[in-house]
Amino acid sequence: MDQGANRALRLDLGERQRRDKRSFCSYHGRMANKLRWGVLSTANIGIKKIIPAMQLGQHTSIEAIASRDLSKARAAADALGIAKAYGSYEELLADPDIDAIYNPLPNQMHVPWTIKAAEAGKHVLCEKPLAMSAEEAKTLLAVRDRTGVTIGEAFMIRSYPQWLRLRELLNEKRIGELRAIAGVFSYFNSDPLNIRNQVECGGGALMDIGCYLIHASRFAFGQQPARVVGLIDRDPAMHTDRLTSAILDFPGGQSIFTCGTQLVPYQRIHFFGTTGRIEIEIPFNAPPDRPTRIFIDSTGELFGSGIATETFSTSDQYTLQGDAFSKAVLEGGEVPVPLEDAIGNMAVIDAIFQSARSGGWETIVA
Repeated sequence: MDQGANRALRLDLGERQRRDKRSFCSYHGRMANKLRWGVLSTANIGIKKIIPAMQLGQHTSIEAIASRDLSKARAAADALGIAKAYGSYEELLADPDIDAIYNPLPNQMHVPWTIKAAEAGKHVLCEKPLAMSAEEAKTLLAVRDRTGVTIGEAFMIRSYPQWLRLRELLNEKRIGELRAIAGVFSYFNSDPLNIRNQVECGGGALMDIGCYLIHASRFAFGQQPARVVGLIDRDPAMHTDRLTSAILDFPGGQSIFTCGTQLVPYQRIHFFGTTGRIEIEIPFNAPPDRPTRIFIDSTGELFGSGIATETFSTSDQYTLQGDAFSKAVLEGGEVPVPLEDAIGNMAVIDAIFQSARSGGWETIVA
């Protein structure tokens, strides 16, 4: 057999091994009706929010956690009742009993470790923003197609009842035709040691929280904006954007937003239609210990007497997110935020940064 034939055989065997491994994981996941998860790093968002929530899911089972410091991994595993602790990310990815990976690493590590997880045959739910740029995010398309795994972005709002209800109301034309969106998202954090304030880690307001306002706008309009204009104020010492405002020009209307990392903590978003408006009270950090509300004004009466309030029972959006992703993988469906959607969001972020530099409108290049 010549070298070319040998190489083709090795490639074919390699692909068959990857396919068999995925089938094995999928089969055993279905047997228990749960996807078996491993978590990369002991990041606070995972330890304090994501893991405890996912442990309550119907379709999620947290089986392992990894850190570059084995003692940290063991401490987290003991505290959270996780069976396995690994002292490296590579060891976790090599575990044949793990079906999917949750990736909450710093932004600059999202794509590299998502690629490694996919190459190991693991499905990946990656924290937002998915990448440092749209071009970097696009590299995952070939990886996904080659490995056959599912890759999704962790915008938890897409599984939460108040956002699903918004979609229903907009489809029902409850406020007529959606024409405008206005949103604000802010918090105060001036710690230079925090990765959210480090440029090399993809820190700053737009990447950390502005991405939510962009995603929400794209979700509501069901479109990609054609162009954007942005204005950025950077911290003089840390150089991250501490205050960013933007206008997104959609074929169906416009969205305006402001996000900031050195402002009073606040979040609210309004959707304005031709005959009414919808307001989401706590749109992004929905509390897991109390109901949430949206307000629907179909009258336009300025004193609010015509506002109808819809209340949603207490639930944890991270539990719902984990279950939605796991169920989609187990049943062969589509995850709430697929890779193409994530790339579209990154393209808008890129354009806003470019607009702030150019001082003008920038066309979206997806």
